[in-house]
Amino acid sequence: MKQYALLRILLACFFLYVAWPEIGQQTGQAAGYFWAGWLMFFLLVAGANLATLLQMTKPPVMEQGKEIRMATGKN
Repeated sequence: MKQYALLRILLACFFLYVAWPEIGQQTGQAAGYFWAGWLMFFLLVAGANLATLLQMTKPPVMEQGKEIRMATGKN
């Protein structure tokens, strides 16, 4: 599960790296709102995955089953 959270953080950071040059070239008010929303979404995604990585929240229900099976040794 930690690998998936780390992978999602790295993917979000890659998207930020690709989008960063375009953020400074905004020309209108609508573009500013779009980039503000985009950055807020990035922070939401990165923060949620960081909380999962640091085990601040419970994993999703689907992934809890995997952890229980791994702990008991059953496939």
